[in-house]
Amino acid sequence: MKAPLDSVLLDLDGTLVDSEAGILGSLRAAFAEVGLPVPEQGLGRDLLGPPLYVSLPPLVGEAATEAIVLAYRRIYADTGWLLSTPYDGIGPVLRRLADRGLTLAVATSKQEAAAELIVEKQGWGDLITYVCGDTPRAERPTKAAVIAEALTRLGSRAGVMIGDRHFDVEGARAHGLGCIGAGWGYAAPAELIEAGALTVCAHPADLIPAIPQMIPAGRG
Repeated sequence: MKAPLDSVLLDLDGTLVDSEAGILGSLRAAFAEVGLPVPEQGLGRDLLGPPLYVSLPPLVGEAATEAIVLAYRRIYADTGWLLSTPYDGIGPVLRRLADRGLTLAVATSKQEAAAELIVEKQGWGDLITYVCGDTPRAERPTKAAVIAEALTRLGSRAGVMIGDRHFDVEGARAHGLGCIGAGWGYAAPAELIEAGALTVCAHPADLIPAIPQMIPAGRG
């Protein structure tokens, strides 16, 4: 018999918070600081998801990426993370899930320290048990690696991922987890369904009815 779901893993950028302004603004400032022009195609939402040390090399090369990422991390740590704003309705959804006995964890490719600051700033520290992200030494370069760390901390028997990019779907699948798409985030049209998301929700409030199987028997 399949165990009932006991945990929910949540992406951060594009799922819990809108961080586009802080990330892309800090990235533009980093380009300016190191004296490099922004690529002709610009710095768009397609960069939001994987680590910048993965997404930037095809645009600017390895050497430039190293300099940009160093500047970006300092700028983002100073001011960029403060521009993250929660999506409308996400707070009450987190509360409902936690109240029903599910353990919540953030699984993000963002630097873990920055993710922790954002979670605490939003007042979610009592709802989210673990915040798992990448390390300064790039020891978790894929979403699958981040999810592996989150599952280890959770000791989860059965969980589900919620995220807004195909990286979330693919990372969850690598561990035998289903992924529910956050359709209010940064994915291109049809990206999540094509990647194999269980379903795509248009609004945070849609998560609760979309996953009734999350609720253990006798809870809530």
